Amino acid sequence: MIRLLFVSLLLASSMIFQQPAQNPTAQRQELPPEAITEPVRSIKPPRTPLPAESASAGVTKYSFIVYGDTRGRRDGWELQYEHSLLVNSMLANISKLAKTDFPVRFVLQTGDGVSTGRIGRQWNASFVDLIDRLTQVGDVPYYLSAGNHDLSSAATHNDPLRQPGLKNYLAANANLIPPDGSPRRLDGYPVFSFGYGNTFVLAFDSNIAGDDKQFEWVKAQLEGLDRNRYQNIFVYAHHPAFSSGPHGGARVERPTAIIRERYMPLFHKHHVRIFFSGHEHFFEHWVERFKDENGDHRLDHVTTGGGGAPLYAYTGDPDIRPYIQAHSNLGVTLDRIAKPAFEPGDGAYHYLIVRVDGKRIDLEVVGVDWGRNYQPYRSNKADLSDRN
Repeated sequence: MIRLLFVSLLLASSMIFQQPAQNPTAQRQELPPEAITEPVRSIKPPRTPLPAESASAGVTKYSFIVYGDTRGRRDGWELQYEHSLLVNSMLANISKLAKTDFPVRFVLQTGDGVSTGRIGRQWNASFVDLIDRLTQVGDVPYYLSAGNHDLSSAATHNDPLRQPGLKNYLAANANLIPPDGSPRRLDGYPVFSFGYGNTFVLAFDSNIAGDDKQFEWVKAQLEGLDRNRYQNIFVYAHHPAFSSGPHGGARVERPTAIIRERYMPLFHKHHVRIFFSGHEHFFEHWVERFKDENGDHRLDHVTTGGGGAPLYAYTGDPDIRPYIQAHSNLGVTLDRIAKPAFEPGDGAYHYLIVRVDGKRIDLEVVGVDWGRNYQPYRSNKADLSDRN
């Protein structure tokens, strides 16, 4: 009993000393009114931009990083502490991989950069400087997909509730995403794409998944690809198609329903390899297999929301039966190969290192802080190229 009490006191004291310095007013006071209208600083562009698509056509080996949901408890007051742990680890791995066959070429973020995107000071005080470290010290391009906390949960592009957050998102990312007028950007939307090597990457705004203009743009991007070159297609957005957390399970949010009904047939048709998402603050991995006239195909659904927001836990399985029935013509099957933790403390703040080697793809889940040994697959690595 005495030993148990001693261990408990030791763990408690350890937690106290490991906590970051906090602004004591951050939990008790609202930000001042001028914080809302504070102009958002633009994240600095990488010192070495991603090359033009034509210049990288021969590249078949490289890595990239994916993570999401970095919003923090002290947004607007100080840098996001948990997010900073990930950035430190990312920079170490970017440096480690730089002289290998698989250097890190870009970073994808699946949304919810800050807690309330309409408040300019949250971007300035808590987010921008951290991403500057990735683009300046790490010298990697950074691509943020829009989350509901960034833009609000407004379901239409022109909703007035959405405009302040959209303005701030576009200001923060002005040097990072393709500009209006680019063939790889939907003008006025936080929706864009880019090509690197044998890979094409597309980000859409799942907050407004029902937007017809966005859907037609995404459709046109996929239909216009040179598939002899772009063997791998990766798509990412904030909301997942399937999840087992508080936003999923038996509950189907409207963006998720639209993704299942409208976007997934498009992804099937164009043989998307991976759909990355966030929204749920944990790690989860489903494998969808289907068959068409071109043969057997695999589409991985990877949810990575461990970027710093309070961690979630498993709450219940999604009902996948209607989806499988709707796509019975393709013989769709869904298998979960990594399940969320049953308690938030059993999960981890984390990010993914995805390695591309021609058509072969594998990923590594990198946990930080107490989650350094996080192993969602009974290891922390998975081969995504198994088509059996």
